[in-house]
Order: sequence, then structure tokens, then C-alpha cells
Amino acid sequence: MHTELSPLKRFLYLFGIFFRIGAFTIGGGYAMLPIIEKEFVSNKRWVSEEEMVDIIAIVQSLPGVIAFNTSMFIGFKIAGFAGAVIAALGMLLPSLIIISLFSLVYVSVQDNAYVQAAFMGIRAGVTALIGIAGFKLGRRVLVSALDAVIAAVSFAAVWYFSFSAAYTILIAAILGLLMYGIVKVRAYGID
Repeated sequence: MHTELSPLKRFLYLFGIFFRIGAFTIGGGYAMLPIIEKEFVSNKRWVSEEEMVDIIAIVQSLPGVIAFNTSMFIGFKIAGFAGAVIAALGMLLPSLIIISLFSLVYVSVQDNAYVQAAFMGIRAGVTALIGIAGFKLGRRVLVSALDAVIAAVSFAAVWYFSFSAAYTILIAAILGLLMYGIVKVRAYGID
């Protein structure tokens, strides 16, 4: 457990894990989620599955990059405010370094057919990683028929009708509060 480690070792682990994830995961935040989950839920067991689902739900409703926000939440859970800063730096620095170096080279090779072909393959792989993250999250979150209905209606509203994702999340949160209230009222026999 992470509490058995010295603060310095916790900081080094957090920084190292997030630096590695940030450096070697192509495809942005959603592609990083399965790797973050595997590292902190399965391998280290520093975060429970339920906590990970809650973290993902919270960070999706916040402004900013999902992987960056997730790193801050996990860092805070493991080592407080300093842990959040260390985890965020670990996640941010690889992108900053890679983008800076890549931008120097990309301008001269962007029209190269091999470079374009490589990016087409990368996009396909990233799509698979995002799909895996969505499937894993959905499998744990959609536990009732009503959950599935809310998810399907939310998907349709955003995808087909271009409804605001922020409003969709807000409406889903209100529905969740109402559902929880109804279940609690029925469970305790309160009218």
C-alpha cells in the first residue's frame, strides 16, 4: 500500500508512473485512461475500481484534459496537494518535451507519404484505446436498465442532435439525484 512508502518514494512513484504514461501513450486522455487504471487499480492497488469510476466521472465534468485532471485526482488521493502537483508534472512534462521536439521536425516532413501513413495507423490504434476505455467504464457504470437508458439518451442527444455535452452531464446528474432520492425513499418507506 502507498501509505507504507516514504513521502519521497510516493512522489517518485507518482512522477515516474505518470511521466511514463504521458511519454508513451499516444492518443490523448481517453487513450491513457485504461493504462492509468491498470497501473493504479490493478498493479499498485492504490485506487479501487469504484474510486476510479468516480474519478473518471468527476474529471469528465470538469474543464481541462481528462488525463491531466485524473493524474491530479490520483496524486491528491495518494499524497495530498504535493502529490497532485507531482503527478500533474509527471503527466505534463513528456507532452511538453515531445511536442516541442516534434514541432521542430514535423514542419519539414508533414507532406511525406510515410509520415501520413503512420499517422493513419496511429489514429486507428488510438480509436481502439478510446473504445476500450468506454467499454470498461460502461460495463461498471451501467448496472440497471435506467442507467442504460440515460446513457443511450445522452449519447443520442450529443451525437445526433449536437446537444451540449455540459448540459447533458448536468441533466444526467439531476436525474441521478432524483433516482437516488426515489430509491432511498422507497427503501426506507418514506413518502
